Amino acid sequence: MRSNPEGSPPHESIRAGVVGLGHAGLPLAVEMALSGCRVTGIDTDLAKVSEINAGRTTVSDVDERTLAGLVRGGRLKAGADYAALQTCDAVSICVPTPLRKTRDPDLTHVLEAVQAFTPHLRAGMLVVLESTTYPGTTEECVRPALEASGLRAGADFHLCYSPERVDPGNPEFCTRNIPKIIGGITPRCLEAGMAFYSQFIETLVPVSSTLAAETAKLLENTFRMVNIALANETAVLCDRMGIDVWEVIEAAASKPFGFLPFYPGPGLGGHCVPVDPHFLSWKARQAGYEPQLIRLASEINGAMPRHVVDRVQSVLNDAGKPTKGSRVHLVGVAYKRNVSDTRESPAVDIAALLARRGARVTYSDPHVRSIRAGAVQLHRAPLEDAARRCDICVILADHDGVDYPALLEAAPVVLDTRNALAGATAPNLVRL
Repeated sequence: MRSNPEGSPPHESIRAGVVGLGHAGLPLAVEMALSGCRVTGIDTDLAKVSEINAGRTTVSDVDERTLAGLVRGGRLKAGADYAALQTCDAVSICVPTPLRKTRDPDLTHVLEAVQAFTPHLRAGMLVVLESTTYPGTTEECVRPALEASGLRAGADFHLCYSPERVDPGNPEFCTRNIPKIIGGITPRCLEAGMAFYSQFIETLVPVSSTLAAETAKLLENTFRMVNIALANETAVLCDRMGIDVWEVIEAAASKPFGFLPFYPGPGLGGHCVPVDPHFLSWKARQAGYEPQLIRLASEINGAMPRHVVDRVQSVLNDAGKPTKGSRVHLVGVAYKRNVSDTRESPAVDIAALLARRGARVTYSDPHVRSIRAGAVQLHRAPLEDAARRCDICVILADHDGVDYPALLEAAPVVLDTRNALAGATAPNLVRL
């Protein structure tokens, strides 16, 4: 692990490119520009490009005043034409890597980006893939596509893999101060990557190969998925036995060694944790090994939305009300607190399942204007009014700024899946 000394001078001569201006790419581009680099961002979403060039952020973790200043000062500009990258010294690729319905990796966005960029690759460039993907992608897919230009990786240009580690909504850790793993296909490639990223990342973690860097990122999120699955399974069994799972976790966390607390919830969400372990699982099967723990953890987490819906139905039954026709209000539909991202959000599945059982579903979320849950399109409603009118409120994302005690007073019943009302006691409060 190597740290970049504080106070390093800005590197105004460096021209950097970022392909994909989403939750990972835009914060990265901003950090590059703040260090003194002249940054060109590429995105196929023309509306996003227009917003960024007007100095308006499209990502909640990017400060709009900072972005506007960089745009006005000519440090950062966005576009859709890959030809703008041909003068860059380094290009980072930060496009999405989803799964197909078969749970196989879908590299469509990566390959399209690389193919569009390849005609503009020139000798001496540094190319870094940051998209999370399966081990071997950089060597097996990106390298051959780039070498179709006639240039050779490791000889004519540098090629590295350095996974993004963005944690949206985290007030403490951002792109600059999250240690960054980096691996090159040759030692010289690694050296070039280290020299570039050290200009705007505080701590770098070099590894021996792109393969090691790719696998390390997948291990991080697989670790989280498996431990969250353990917490979720513990929550289900505690519910069956009439035990408060939150009290159990708090007690276990008092041990100063050998235990790391993870917490249950309505299910996994976001682009990373529910998705990334399947890249590792897919690659393991290619190598002739079936990773059973990953499969089982995925099944446990995937079953949580139905468990929440079953709890809603049980609570309504206890009140003498059927699910069909009952008014169920969801509080928070983003995949986690203080973000607007609904990708893979368990709230979407919960809303769809409730609608199929005939419930009249509404929601409130200060960060999300509307969601589509199966065949149902929902728009947010004022929380206070909805809480009074509903038959049950279900807390699915514990955003800051929500008056949960007031919600408990207004709603007939509250099912808290996030322990947002920790310490509260009331006859109308039900915990996961």
